[in-house]
Amino acid sequence: MAIEFVGSGKRLKDKDFEEAAAQIGCEIAAVKTVADVESAGGGFLKDKRPKILFESHWFGRLTDHRFDKSHPDISTARWVGGYAGGSKEYKRLEKAMDLDEEAALKSASWGKFQILGVNHKLAGFSTVQDFVKAHVKSEGEHLRAFVNFIRSKKLDDELRDLRWADFAAVYNGPAYRKNRYDEKMAAAYAEHAGELVAPSTADVQRALNRHGFSLTVDGRTGPKTRAAIMHFQSEHGLVADGIAGAQTLAALDLAPVADPIAVARRMG
Repeated sequence: MAIEFVGSGKRLKDKDFEEAAAQIGCEIAAVKTVADVESAGGGFLKDKRPKILFESHWFGRLTDHRFDKSHPDISTARWVGGYAGGSKEYKRLEKAMDLDEEAALKSASWGKFQILGVNHKLAGFSTVQDFVKAHVKSEGEHLRAFVNFIRSKKLDDELRDLRWADFAAVYNGPAYRKNRYDEKMAAAYAEHAGELVAPSTADVQRALNRHGFSLTVDGRTGPKTRAAIMHFQSEHGLVADGIAGAQTLAALDLAPVADPIAVARRMG
């Protein structure tokens, strides 16, 4: 079937990031961080096609490696890189589509959050074609797919806790250290958070302990921490969702604090 890759190129607004962060239960800066590292901020090329990277090792895997010898530039037994970059990635994609369209679409990562097509169901789409058409439509669809994917992969805690290495290990794969994804995310977060950063998970755990709980302060939103948050929320007439949002933080007497690194950067 023919797929039109040129879309509206419609960009996200701050309100969209706010809504996504609320759905995930993390900081707005955390969502913007992933977008920046994955696609340099924008989800579309200048010609309004969604940004993609074609992964030859995925195409090889999804086609039982029957094209590895005849088409080594787009089908490989393992990750070898070989990206052409920008609009040239579509030439690789289209070459693969001539061999096996569905496998080709599943073998590219798409849009602002670079979600691999093979993960279309985790992103909330029954078919990879629907997933691609949504990514052609707007960055709003990129964000919707991202929120669904984060929830499906249970990565919301990692984003909430700002555990970039743990997040990258799942989102970017085992090679994340080689590409320094965790370091890039930490740096991007510092830029987006500005001079005020939200209370950390460790801060929340300490505050809960001051209210009579006995949590290990490890900076991770594990089952015990989530249960303690829900208990505290119920006692204070809040929605017991286990997410330390603005109202819960206020009830815990926690507020954003100045980031000394950002302040020092501003002061030179």
